[in-house]
Amino acid sequence: MLMYFLIGLCLVLVGVVGLQFTYLFYVDRLNRERRKYLKALEQRCHDLTARLEHAELRVAEQDELLETIFEEEPWADVIEER
Repeated sequence: MLMYFLIGLCLVLVGVVGLQFTYLFYVDRLNRERRKYLKALEQRCHDLTARLEHAELRVAEQDELLETIFEEEPWADVIEER
């Protein structure tokens, strides 16, 4: 009778070890997917940062261009004429 109990206990422990290995592989796969996702997010952040810097430079250039075109205030002349 004790032999059957020990065989049953061994089978239960083998089942528990199998579940633990399955969970370990599942967690490892999730970890790899998260790393890929994080790498993609970092690349997107880098691209968006570059686009933002480019846009800020364009806005600064346009502001300088507008300042050179409208050095005098034309609205002051229009208001004074009225």
